Amino acid sequence: MSAHHADALLHVSGVSKRFGGLQALNDVHLRIQRGQVYGLIGPNGAGKTTFFNVITGLYTPDSGKFELAGLAYKPTAVHEVARAGIARTFQNIRLFADMTALENVMVGRHIRSGSGLLGAIFRTRGFEREEVNITRRANELLDYVGIGHLGDYKARTLSYGDQRRLEIARALATEPLLLALDEPAAGMNATEKVELRALIERIRTDGVSVLLIEHDVKLVMGLCDRVTVLDYGRQIAEGTPADVQKNEKVIEAYLGHAGAKTAAEATAS
Repeated sequence: MSAHHADALLHVSGVSKRFGGLQALNDVHLRIQRGQVYGLIGPNGAGKTTFFNVITGLYTPDSGKFELAGLAYKPTAVHEVARAGIARTFQNIRLFADMTALENVMVGRHIRSGSGLLGAIFRTRGFEREEVNITRRANELLDYVGIGHLGDYKARTLSYGDQRRLEIARALATEPLLLALDEPAAGMNATEKVELRALIERIRTDGVSVLLIEHDVKLVMGLCDRVTVLDYGRQIAEGTPADVQKNEKVIEAYLGHAGAKTAAEATAS
């Protein structure tokens, strides 16, 4: 096995998904190396979120092979995928609005709990010790994403940007190998985007690889190591940000045929 293959964290191949007469994904292949920030981009309706939903167990694929850290996994249940090591956020924020920020992160941490239902019911010593550890780790993660001072606030009272950070903290509480972020910069102002980029870079530095869907192409190109581009469910390009930006199929997908022609002429002049 080559070093390139051996260092692959997530490797999926032949992924397809159909909804009735709509082919949402068609033979998509993707390989994310350990330590990468990997971008997934494309015009509206390209199939990006469908792909996220497939690899994280929300949708059952029609076909495909899935490996995480060299082991095959079946994306058929969200909690099983999370235990395997993939955590995600959502394009539309999904928090427990009337729970505190701390409690939201603790919910994510409980997927690694070992006490079980009986321990919770009877409040065993093991359960009590684990709750202390879960609370401590949840507070650490709130600090990590920059909202440690908001732990006692209900999630619905937080600003939009802070809710995004809270979602990331909750996802990190599952101890993922891969963090999948679906439009994390949506609705953020310029300052919040700079802070988000710094947070993602820190997450990667601390050993968690990142798969990023994002409409802010500038953010993707400045942050990601490699990028895949989808259009109508098909993979039309894959490579470094510099290579992808020059790809005529990508330019045409975003600008249309006439715009692609103009962009190519401008590049040649």
